[in-house]
Formats: sequence, structure tokens, C-alpha cells
Amino acid sequence: MTEEFSSAEEQAPEEETEEVSGRERYKVVGERLLSKVKELLQEGNIRRITIKNDDDKTLIEIPLTIGVVGAAIFPVWAAVGAIAALVTDCSIEVERHDEKERNE
Repeated sequence: MTEEFSSAEEQAPEEETEEVSGRERYKVVGERLLSKVKELLQEGNIRRITIKNDDDKTLIEIPLTIGVVGAAIFPVWAAVGAIAALVTDCSIEVERHDEKERNE
């Protein structure tokens, strides 16, 4: 007799995206947190990244400028990595630069 496992074993989506008051919010599991933050930073048009827990409490807020690159970002990676080790589910809130601001 063969047992079949139903939706309990199916994986939940690793990432959800929603728009919240002019900001993007990505829901990720802790193990994907660091890779998602790196992916967002490579896009280059981000003003601020806020990482929040399940209770919507801010764990870390990372203000970014165009000049933040290289060695200056290493402490940020360490902090995000530590948060990823401690939380199971979290959300990343992203505030992007407006196109009007970039052209002025």
C-alpha cells in the first residue's frame, strides 16, 4: 500500500511581492534574505532597505546612497546575515529613487 503525501509537504513560495504605500515589500524566508538583499542592491536605484519581522517590527534599516559600494557594504552583509540566521520569515521593504529626483 502506497501512501501519498498531500499539500503538507508542498513548499510554500519562497518569495512574495506586494506594493505598500509607494514601497515594494518582499516576503522571504530567512535563508533567502541575504541573497535577496544582494539582488536588490545590484539593481542600483534603491534609496532605503528596511528588514522587518513577522510582527512588522523593524529589525534593521539600511539607508543607501549612490556611493555605497565596496568595503563600506561589508558590515551591512554581516548584519543581514546575522538577522537571516535568527528569523524564519521576514519582509524586505524597498524605497526606490524617483525618476524625477534622478533627473534633477
